[in-house]
Amino acid sequence: MNVPISFTKASGAGNDFVLVNTITEDPGIDFGRFAVAVCDRHFGVGADGLLLLGKSDRADFTMRYYNADGSSGGMCGNGGRCIARFALMEGVAGLNQRFEALDHIYDAEVGEGSVRLHMKDPVDLRRGVVFTAGEKKLNGTFIDTGAPHVVIFESGLERLDVMEFGRAIRRDPRFNPAGTNVNFVRIRNGSTVELRTYERGVESETLACGTGSVASALVSSDLYTLTSPVAVAVRSGETLFVHFKKTGDGWTDVFLEGSAHMLFKGRLLYHEDQSIIRLTP
Repeated sequence: MNVPISFTKASGAGNDFVLVNTITEDPGIDFGRFAVAVCDRHFGVGADGLLLLGKSDRADFTMRYYNADGSSGGMCGNGGRCIARFALMEGVAGLNQRFEALDHIYDAEVGEGSVRLHMKDPVDLRRGVVFTAGEKKLNGTFIDTGAPHVVIFESGLERLDVMEFGRAIRRDPRFNPAGTNVNFVRIRNGSTVELRTYERGVESETLACGTGSVASALVSSDLYTLTSPVAVAVRSGETLFVHFKKTGDGWTDVFLEGSAHMLFKGRLLYHEDQSIIRLTP
């Protein structure tokens, strides 16, 4: 059976998403399977993930996130910023809004050119975690910023094989069964860092990662005393800003700020039995 689905394509600093408003139109499908089909860059719309806007009894709306491989992701910072702009466009919420994701309430401020998202306080900081990737030993820091992240500082960022090293660390047995995202960071100057991220669920390097930017900024403040706000230059060429308050061995009042644009809208026919996407006028 062909299921018609309206969607919007969005980008948060280069992280791209397909968004569906299930409040106005719930197709009643397996969204994990749909995510695989619609995120395919050759046979679908193409995206790093799928975002679903839904009803909430506790906030303006809920956000559900699926990785491009169909798995349920953790919190997605750039996705949260994109869905905030989407909710404004759909008339679901105003400029200042609250939404529910993974049993946590997030606050978002939608501006003309950027969206600012109040993130969860990070947990589970683990310094000095040593990894072996190929013949190379890498020293990293683990932190959970709503999604699990390893942060590794690497001076040769341009030449680094992010796919090889990222894939090896992502599946490190210490992070089973969920795995981890992997961030490679270089301090540029002042409070600016450069970032390349291997994202689980996408299983590739992405042009940006919101929770990875937060993880990289906070670990940089911990190990290199960078102060808030930290500017994170991501692979897309854009810059995300991470604001925070350092509190002893932790952080609070963490905000992620940057661009979030709606790119285009469309309508497709989804053949659920065969996971086939067809665009329709």
